[in-house]
Amino acid sequence: MLSPQSLPFIEATLPLVGERMPQIAKNFYHRMLTIHPELFDGLFSRSNQRNGTQQQALAGSIAVFATYLVQNPDTTPEAMLSRIAHKHVSLSITPEQYDVVYKYLFEAIADELSDVITADIAAAWTEVYWLMAHALIKMEKGLYAGLASDKPLAPWIVVKKEAAGTDAVTFTLEPADDTPVTPALPGQYVSVTAVMPDGIRQVRQYSLSAGTATTRVFTTKLDADGEVSPVLHRDVQVGDTLILSVPCGDITLDAGTGPLVLASAGIGCTPSASILRSLVDTGSKREVLVLHAESNLERWALRDQMNEDVALLEAAELELWLEIPSEGHHEGFMSLENVTIPEDASVYLCGPLPFMQSLRSQALKSGVPADRIHYEIFGPDLWLAGV
Repeated sequence: MLSPQSLPFIEATLPLVGERMPQIAKNFYHRMLTIHPELFDGLFSRSNQRNGTQQQALAGSIAVFATYLVQNPDTTPEAMLSRIAHKHVSLSITPEQYDVVYKYLFEAIADELSDVITADIAAAWTEVYWLMAHALIKMEKGLYAGLASDKPLAPWIVVKKEAAGTDAVTFTLEPADDTPVTPALPGQYVSVTAVMPDGIRQVRQYSLSAGTATTRVFTTKLDADGEVSPVLHRDVQVGDTLILSVPCGDITLDAGTGPLVLASAGIGCTPSASILRSLVDTGSKREVLVLHAESNLERWALRDQMNEDVALLEAAELELWLEIPSEGHHEGFMSLENVTIPEDASVYLCGPLPFMQSLRSQALKSGVPADRIHYEIFGPDLWLAGV
């Protein structure tokens, strides 16, 4: 709850802080990572620092949180906080690290707002930060308590490495030690830690595309501008060990019996594939409409798995959109214009941000309530983009 004392100061300064927040975030990361470069080892992404997406994520989340508090002083944005909390658990974030963030963030705020900041403004934004931090710490504590062990990170051995489409690879892993395994829910992801050529560990999140109680399966597309996927594709081989987090992510298959629409683009097909596989494994009778968009048929990373699972489900159909035409499939980008969405369907979206924005808008226009449209965002959480 935002206090009555702070509310007018946040209302008055929110436009200015929102305007300057990208520079504040850049200042903050520069300060913190200059003094603590060790935070790059196994936590912060060097490539996301270079391209600015990590700064966008911080700026977006704080600005949206503050805006929400102004409009709803007695509540907090649960959906946003839940998504961030799951990401933090996948990185094994601890409560003490919020103190480190606070120190350098507020040094950056004081620097970038030196022309206007007062003790009252500083106190109000401090309250906003700790309201957000304490809400996240509480959520993360609950998530940690639900794990099978007190180790959110554990070693796993690569037992299979297979090409998936033209530019992706699927890895199958088994536990490398006796750390109890936390079960994965359909649609969740894991953080994967890989050692870079210079010895620094870097972390990325990958959706699980299949797996059992004792295996993890994830598929990664090669990103030529990234650090982790080239190492996974080029250097990691069967028999090697990777550090994986417990499964995280709150966009998971609901336990109901109603219709499902799984809409994906590119490598975003991985959570759809995981959900499809779980429906097959449980002998589900649910009506399932699978929609996927790809540049060409050969590039579809999980083509065989998804087609086989659709065939095994008695009430499943699949429609495919291809930028390069192929007989029997839609041409161009995905559109819901001529798609009949089953009544009372739950819609799951995964793919690039513009794809999810477009499909969410189309689903809303077709009559699907907002609370039945689910989506997972990887990379920067651009909350101000309207997803």
